[in-house]
Amino acid sequence: MSNNWNDGYVTEVPYTYGYYRELSPSLQRFALLIQGYAPPTEGPYLELGFGQGLSACIHAAATDCTVWGTDFNPTQAANALSLASASGLDVQLFDDNFEQLLAHRSLPEFAFIAAHGIWSWVSNEARQQIVEILRCKLRVGGAAYFSYNTFPGWSAAYSLRHLLALQSDVMGNTGQGVVERLTNSVAFAQEIATKGAAYFKSNPLVTDRLNKLTAYDKHYLAHEYFNKNWQPMHFSEFANWLEPAKLEFAASAHLLEHVDTLNLLPEAQAKLKEIGNPVFRESVRDYFVNQQFRRDIFVRGNAKLSLLEQREALLEISVALLVHPDEISYTISGVLEVTIQEAIYRPLLELFATHKFRPHTLKELARHFPTLLWDQLMQAITILIGAGHMHPVQREDVIKRAKSKSQSLNKEICRRARSNAEIGFLASPVIGAGVKMSRFELMFMASRYAGNHKPQSWVEEAWATLQSQGQKLLKEGKALETPEENTAELQAHAQKFMARLPILMALHVA
Repeated sequence: MSNNWNDGYVTEVPYTYGYYRELSPSLQRFALLIQGYAPPTEGPYLELGFGQGLSACIHAAATDCTVWGTDFNPTQAANALSLASASGLDVQLFDDNFEQLLAHRSLPEFAFIAAHGIWSWVSNEARQQIVEILRCKLRVGGAAYFSYNTFPGWSAAYSLRHLLALQSDVMGNTGQGVVERLTNSVAFAQEIATKGAAYFKSNPLVTDRLNKLTAYDKHYLAHEYFNKNWQPMHFSEFANWLEPAKLEFAASAHLLEHVDTLNLLPEAQAKLKEIGNPVFRESVRDYFVNQQFRRDIFVRGNAKLSLLEQREALLEISVALLVHPDEISYTISGVLEVTIQEAIYRPLLELFATHKFRPHTLKELARHFPTLLWDQLMQAITILIGAGHMHPVQREDVIKRAKSKSQSLNKEICRRARSNAEIGFLASPVIGAGVKMSRFELMFMASRYAGNHKPQSWVEEAWATLQSQGQKLLKEGKALETPEENTAELQAHAQKFMARLPILMALHVA
């Protein structure tokens, strides 16, 4: 084992306060169910490499899961514990490496073990420790979720990443911070591209990727491009890694990938149906779609349902609408860009709006739209969830138990939004997951939590808070200078927030 606690991992700059819905147990259960697997019941949940801990805190608040997690960056672990403590959450969060975590005597068997991105950023030694955690601590019938960079999608850009890291290692001034070194590396690569480098001429998509890097969060890019250990992996290689833990591939947590018409031409679909071996089939599929990032759910124990059992279980699932029907585009982009049938989707979406956005079971939807074939209904729901417009709902008893926990976390997040824009999500006990919010919406929510329900007062309180910190709003990339301009822009945000409130209330966020 390395004597350096960070083992080449970027720790100079903190990771982002992101929330990743594929980590949510409710979405993972739905993904497994539509592939015919019996999903895990409630139980302990472990997140490996939790970053700033936002996902861990949201799932601790909004679900029935007892949440454990580790992130070996002590600053990030401290931030996560601070948020959890201030919200009164009962979580077990550590700054252990994976070997130290496994040594905890009180570590239970888990229904869910999840890791977002971390697999691509750690050494083989750390990967072996992750597999040992899975072998020893994922219970039979449990689900393991991993997202990771993969080939063949990363093949062309793999050399770009090498160039950026090499320039930083060789030319980077030791007095420079990692963000400055990243900025210089990107500028250097762009200069090479403009001087006729055949690599960039032969790979125009790589040039596009390089030029888009300037728009990404620099803290995220530092972790993606400057870690000592960084390795995309073919799906078949990843599946081989997990074999000692007795895990088998079950489903993608990215639900749009379940709909072949969004990703594969008819001849590709036909070819894949000829392949019986699931690992080989997934590998070949990656070549058809040029996959560069996978979001996989593996299971321990191949608990397949009969078609009858699967349909009966799906009929009891409830779904919630997250977005107003008027804001939903009927053009859906997977690998292909497809226009979905408005005649099917609009009545379905408007049903939720006419019932104050309350969740509906698939049984209710099937009864309400008797001319809709079961496969059509399931494809519509899968696409709407995959596009982020809907989300599976938890059981009513779970929602009741999670409501007060979620509100405590949400109040703390809204309080923090008054001074910074780091966190952009609130916890919904209805869906057991995070709901995206702007900083201004969080500030308005803080006023609502304090008992103030007048939009004009929200605007006045928000502007007073921003003004006290010397902050101004931006409009079309330019700072608004006068108080009148700033309050007018805040009023526009407040009107949009008012329109969104019925959905947030149905999700028990507001």
